[in-house]
Amino acid sequence: MLVFIVAYNAEKTITQVLTRIPNALAAFDTEVLIIDDASQDRTFETGEAVRRAGAFPFNLTVLVNPVNQGYGGNQKLGFLYAIENGFDYVALIHGDGQYAPEALPDLLLPLMRGEADAVFGSRMMRTLDAIKGGMPLYKYVGNRLLTAYQNLVLGARLSEFHSGYRIYSTAALRQIPFDLNTNVFHFDTEIIIQLLLAGFRIVEKPIPTYYGDEICYVNGMRYAWDVLRVSTIAKLQSYNLVHRRNFDVRPDSKRNAYYTPKLEFESPHSLAVEEVKTGETVLDIGCAGGYLARRLKATAGKTIGVDKYPPVDSSSLDEFILHDLDQVPFPRTLADVDLVLLLDVIEHLKSPEGFVSALRDAAESGSNVRIVVSTGNVGFVVPRLMLMFGQFNYGKRGILDLTHTRLFTFASLRRLFEESGFAVESVRGIPAPVPLVVHNKVLARLLISINQLLIGIARALFAYQIYMRVKPLPTLGTLLTASRTHSRARAEAIPRAVAEIS
Repeated sequence: MLVFIVAYNAEKTITQVLTRIPNALAAFDTEVLIIDDASQDRTFETGEAVRRAGAFPFNLTVLVNPVNQGYGGNQKLGFLYAIENGFDYVALIHGDGQYAPEALPDLLLPLMRGEADAVFGSRMMRTLDAIKGGMPLYKYVGNRLLTAYQNLVLGARLSEFHSGYRIYSTAALRQIPFDLNTNVFHFDTEIIIQLLLAGFRIVEKPIPTYYGDEICYVNGMRYAWDVLRVSTIAKLQSYNLVHRRNFDVRPDSKRNAYYTPKLEFESPHSLAVEEVKTGETVLDIGCAGGYLARRLKATAGKTIGVDKYPPVDSSSLDEFILHDLDQVPFPRTLADVDLVLLLDVIEHLKSPEGFVSALRDAAESGSNVRIVVSTGNVGFVVPRLMLMFGQFNYGKRGILDLTHTRLFTFASLRRLFEESGFAVESVRGIPAPVPLVVHNKVLARLLISINQLLIGIARALFAYQIYMRVKPLPTLGTLLTASRTHSRARAEAIPRAVAEIS
């Protein structure tokens, strides 16, 4: 175990903090690390004197940053030290003595029992203990209000987000990009958000509160604003409205099972299901996990899937073609296909123009195939407002998906197909997928109804997605063949016509 002491101008308190570390920790192969963050006093020299005296019961390492890294930056260095040196746990305490080192063995227990990935010492678990320990009333109230807001937006149940007394499992630290967090005081909030989003277990234990004559370097208003800001950003990221790399800690568990089926409300998926007539052959391009094929099974006569990766469940597909859609030509003729589904695929391709042209080539002469295509509408009101305020944030899902290579408006999608030899038969605006984020069914239905009403007023502004039905026009080769055939028939009829005239 590593006991990591962050220190800044702690010359007067650092020795006392060291002597208060319980000898019981020797059973855990404990090392103590002090990192002096370029203090303006003799914090480093004082710590180094303790080390050189040789009476300290633990292995002691004392480092000093040549340039101040900030509270968060200093933590990053200590956590990296713990990881690189193979420690199982790293305990964070402060060099000013505000957090009691005597509580370390008790805080360590949940980790040793395998009950937690991080343990936080909380000053708020016992009512008014913090006030009795000298916490100023304004800090107590601010702590409570900020914690309540953070619990609300992050779906947590912590008694306190703002204690600096923590023990982390280094196994958990290895899996979160703490190095991308801020270097200032709300680093503590950002690392909690990362742990919560990654699904790690946090356990709180009560600790005593002590406020002495230490100097506080935190600007309270700035800190509160930063905490509110990053907590709100994390919530918005869950709605795919923004994206911050440090909060992108939820790896997709299944390849090619990326998208959530949207079949229970108005969406390209539900509309596509309505397009299928009994007994038709349906080609699902970009079939992903095969979830749409399962719904089509009762209606379609035959369902064919095309994707770059094998589906998680292929039982509902009568035929599957493994194909990278960025490669031409298209791997199958459409001569026997009645309906092609191209849902939320076109925006992922390197060359939508090349793909659409290949799709047209795959449609045989005289084919009556219908094609439905959907994509996000980059002209939707939310991206427009974000752009107005200088934001254009890509995310894991939504219109500005990180994997999107091309963005479309109603006009540009129509132009793509018309210029590639298709006739656009109908165009429709789709409301936002509200039920994916609003789980109250009554409220979700109300919001969708409002969105549908607004789409009727200004489709280009209020449609979240574009849903278009297109049909391939005959190719020039087909038209020329038809002209030749028709001409021969007309030519053969000429002698008879001449004879009749004579």
